[in-house]
Amino acid sequence: MTEEQPAADNRAARLLGGESFDLHEAVGGWRGFIESSLPGVVFVAAYLLWGGFRVPVIAAGAVMAVLVIVRLIQRTPAVQAASGAVGVAIGAVWAWRSGDASGYFVPGLWLNAAYLAGILLSMAVRWPVVGIVMGLLRGEGTQWRADRAEMRRYQLASAVLAAMFALRLAVQVPLYLAGEVAVLGTVKLAMGLPLFALTLWGVWLLARDAGAARETQDPPPTTR
Repeated sequence: MTEEQPAADNRAARLLGGESFDLHEAVGGWRGFIESSLPGVVFVAAYLLWGGFRVPVIAAGAVMAVLVIVRLIQRTPAVQAASGAVGVAIGAVWAWRSGDASGYFVPGLWLNAAYLAGILLSMAVRWPVVGIVMGLLRGEGTQWRADRAEMRRYQLASAVLAAMFALRLAVQVPLYLAGEVAVLGTVKLAMGLPLFALTLWGVWLLARDAGAARETQDPPPTTR
């Protein structure tokens, strides 16, 4: 999970439906990248300096609140900052209730697990989530399901997306269980938007090729 996951999901849909892929847009631009990363950086820094959970949680929440307020004052779109604030708030509440700084990361781990389970389920029933999204974006509904090559492409693209969530869990869960809060926070930043953007690029390449392959197929012979 990234704290701005809902905004990232909307951005992913726009990018997947485009003719080209923009890594800069995939991370939300420089401002979006800073807004998504800064609360986590502050959390880790506060934890290293003060320890405990209260100061890191309050510091991260305060930074996120400032970012949202600045957006509102400037009257610029605050969707990414606002969705990030929700993620930070949920993590902060979890950490506060558990009395443990590592609790800040628990909601993100659960969300990654939920995304992974959902994608794997969609692949198992042969309704890969990438195919569903691309069918909606291209206005072609479920036509792709009748093409075996395209189905394979969308299954593979969905597998790439699932691998990202699986990798996050494989790396971050052991760190959480070991209580390595600072390391977990640093790894979570690296495996947040940067990894998401690279994964989305791979998904876009596969999804683009899937549509192109079907469009270039020879039309069936006509009968006279």
